[in-house]
Amino acid sequence: MSSETVGKQRFMVGISIATVWEFEATLDYFHVKETERITYPYGQYFSRTIKGTEVVFYSTGVRKVNGVGGNQYMLARFPITKVLVVGTCAGIDERFEVLDILIPERAVQYDCTVKEIEPFLKPSFIIEMDVAKYGIKGHCTIGTADRAVVMWNDYLELQENGITIADTEAGEIAYICRKNEVECIIIKGISDIPTDETDLDPLQSNQEQINVYIANTPKVMTRIFDDYLNVFI
Repeated sequence: MSSETVGKQRFMVGISIATVWEFEATLDYFHVKETERITYPYGQYFSRTIKGTEVVFYSTGVRKVNGVGGNQYMLARFPITKVLVVGTCAGIDERFEVLDILIPERAVQYDCTVKEIEPFLKPSFIIEMDVAKYGIKGHCTIGTADRAVVMWNDYLELQENGITIADTEAGEIAYICRKNEVECIIIKGISDIPTDETDLDPLQSNQEQINVYIANTPKVMTRIFDDYLNVFI
């Protein structure tokens, strides 16, 4: 479907996808042909009709600036009334395991304060999301920062501050959706959990974590699309 045709729809759901591996898994899942993809400044997008609703899937690139830029572009271009932020995350809370899918009721940005003199989580960067209306029991907080959770000390700090899972885009996307008065729901699957690199080569430890992430990304995306997508459309 062309951007002109999509743009004429009165109601749409946007699916925001950050990384190359997540978007590749999405293309495979929906059997998207090369001719169906449309390029825009932050990546590519394509559309599908699900339960009678036009849904546009778009890649944004990683980190907060790309996540915000890509979503603001799509919100300005198309009549999107709900954004689903789907993809992978790092597991922080030890109650959860790799490949668990979580729908947070709270999204926070934790790199927007001077930690030495301000609260770790600043109220102005905390977004509450009403997942209960979909029959989802939240009790989950996703933390977002440009710095990925790779180092063990970062992992421990997030644990100490009640973060359940972490990524590098979702909290800021939820923030910009609130500014646009657009509903935002975050659906994330744990692809990897940081490990204590104290007695290891930090570069080797990071590469091992990346390898685990890449291997688990298609599994996470499949679970999200199989079990959760229809709940929110």
